[in-house]
Amino acid sequence: MFSAIGYLFWYNDIIYQLPTPVPKDYKSIETGSLIVNKALNNNHNKPIFLHFFNPDCPCSRFNMKHFKSLVKEYGDRIDFRVVVLSPKSFTPETIQNKFGLQIPILFDKNLAAACGVYSTPQAVLLDQAQHLYYKGNYNTTRYCTDEKTSFAKIALNGLLKKQTDLVFSEAALKSYGCTLPDCK
Repeated sequence: MFSAIGYLFWYNDIIYQLPTPVPKDYKSIETGSLIVNKALNNNHNKPIFLHFFNPDCPCSRFNMKHFKSLVKEYGDRIDFRVVVLSPKSFTPETIQNKFGLQIPILFDKNLAAACGVYSTPQAVLLDQAQHLYYKGNYNTTRYCTDEKTSFAKIALNGLLKKQTDLVFSEAALKSYGCTLPDCK
């Protein structure tokens, strides 16, 4: 019994450390690209942070604590939103109540394509003019515990300090997690 549990844990740990396969029809979106989507409805007072999320994705669920800490720390300066990408139906209230969120919940898969997102969880940071500043992972560790590789936080700080020369490693920019639209 312990061997079976150990094997399942090991297998899942290995699976979620592998990069998410890039879809055949994937269109790359470059940093600096204007992201136009009516679901954003931005008043241009603050940058926008989009958290691409699937409630059925273990990686998304592991990441929620870290995401909520970013909302708490930067919520007064950044407009945070969750973009739910799931074949199942959810209401904004269901997501807000289940995960203790008091921020807008969006259900627009076209937004994922516009930002070049094909897995969850993924972070997208747009400047006040809705230009793509960062698209990538939150951290290199599954539980988002390594401050040195807290890519989303580094991007938030960089944008707020108006840094235009941030360079991220492949670990920050290659997608890891669950494929879209299903959690595989």
